[in-house]
Amino acid sequence: MIPLVDEEGTVRGFAEKMEVHRKGLLHLAFSVLIFNEEGEMLIHKRADEKYHSAGLWTNACCGHPYPEESLIQAAERRLEEEMGFKCELSPAFQFTYQTVLENGLIENEVDQVFVGTFNGLISPDPTEVSAYKWIPLDALLEQVKDEPNRFTFWFKKILSHQYGSHGQ
Repeated sequence: MIPLVDEEGTVRGFAEKMEVHRKGLLHLAFSVLIFNEEGEMLIHKRADEKYHSAGLWTNACCGHPYPEESLIQAAERRLEEEMGFKCELSPAFQFTYQTVLENGLIENEVDQVFVGTFNGLISPDPTEVSAYKWIPLDALLEQVKDEPNRFTFWFKKILSHQYGSHGQ
């Protein structure tokens, strides 16, 4: 069950995740950006078994909160589950987006972005992550510009919001 929200992000109810994505209902989500001390961003390639956006490069992690969780708790939980580490996260910004995915599911999200810094061991869950790397921001923005189809829709929106048109 994931939170359904209004345009301001206020929770108005809950629905089953696949129903939400089939119907394109506006719902609450989060995305996490992780940087190291050198200012490089951690990105990962989604596992081929993911139900959407499989094999695409994206931010450190993302997901939806459980009904009893705050967004920060959910972001911390998923970061540990997906990438195998914990770090302090801070809210950065929120945005709303909608897109039809390659499998016909619809993302319609109010997405809260969190940012953290980490320099230790990464131990990703192979059912979530097929590869990961640290990348300088300039190189990432250039790759997204040159090969946008290799990156998730929401990640491109985050980069565009945070760093300008190069993230489109």
